Amino acid sequence: MRRDPKRADGLHPLLAGRFSPYRFDPSAAVDDDALGLLLEAARWAPSAGNSQPWGFFASRPGEPGHERVLPHLAPSSARWATDAGLLVVTSARRHVDATDLLYSEFADYDLGQAVAHMTVQARAMGLAAHQFRAFDLEGLTKELDPAPGWSIVSMIAVGTAAGEAPEGRERRSVADLLSAPWSPSA
Repeated sequence: MRRDPKRADGLHPLLAGRFSPYRFDPSAAVDDDALGLLLEAARWAPSAGNSQPWGFFASRPGEPGHERVLPHLAPSSARWATDAGLLVVTSARRHVDATDLLYSEFADYDLGQAVAHMTVQARAMGLAAHQFRAFDLEGLTKELDPAPGWSIVSMIAVGTAAGEAPEGRERRSVADLLSAPWSPSA
């Protein structure tokens, strides 16, 4: 492992070029075919025991669902997320059923895998995705009223980025990824 840890040489271009835009082109729509491919990518993500404990509420500008989501964005995310062609509310099925409420310890991890698949698929389609948590969770939960056992986790803005990835995006080094969580004696 003698490569410069700050370089992404050899990394697949879909991953190396991925970034989370803070500006979207408001005139660029995400059509039904694109939405279907994004959801299909999420559908094929791995999950513990093939449980697939994820669900999505997808809304686009001009659709009634979009008007339900927008009021719950925090001002910091409303500045840019409202211009995205698609807003997706993500949810995880953390409990098996409403009677015994057994916790699925992998639900959030599995949802993260589904979102990562969706993000890479978006990039492959020339779209950008920005995951975020700057919204009123309590208000959005009340508005969307998820089924028992389901919890809203995050949101994703998807659309055409207005501008390129910023220069000098800092990432932790590979060495730090390998050493950060472990005690020196491990």
